[in-house]
Amino acid sequence: MNLPDLSPKAAEIANCAQGLLATKGYNGFSYADISEAVHISKASIHHHFPSKAELVQTVLRRYREQGREGLAALAKQVADPLARIRAYTGYWETCIRDETAPFCICAMLGSELPAIPKEVADEVRGHFSDLATWLAGVLKDGAAQGTFKLRSDAQSEAMALMATVHGGMLAARVYGDPAAFANVVQQGVEQLLTPKARR
Repeated sequence: MNLPDLSPKAAEIANCAQGLLATKGYNGFSYADISEAVHISKASIHHHFPSKAELVQTVLRRYREQGREGLAALAKQVADPLARIRAYTGYWETCIRDETAPFCICAMLGSELPAIPKEVADEVRGHFSDLATWLAGVLKDGAAQGTFKLRSDAQSEAMALMATVHGGMLAARVYGDPAAFANVVQQGVEQLLTPKARR
């Protein structure tokens, strides 16, 4: 996927939009919110991004690319499948605890799918497809090594684990307690482990 080169101001607008998406979702923010935060007129925002859908699509393309790069780096740096899963969930645990990224923007937008533009929805679905494919690969590796006992096919297990991670984000937000994320996710990962791996 070729990402557009953004000017410094366009990148600032996109970064602001990403933060708003994580807290308010697609329909919860407007160009007026960005205008106030970035100190730029709404007309200038429209110059960089003629429509809100185009802005959010750009944000999601960058988000997906960063995610793919991060997962690829993790695969290279961490050989053990369980350690890889824990590094992935640990990333989110840190983001939730220090509030740098308290909620996956694609999880937020996923709940709005019927009410968001198709080009945005396509990027959201693409993100989940990317993540499920990566998780399935890790789970297959772990099953081959005797670390994970899969109850069904790797893709289905990956989707279940993905739902657990995003459910943990929701629990942390609902209860205002970052530890809720760790508790939910730890139980989900434990269920995948073979008795040998639990020791």
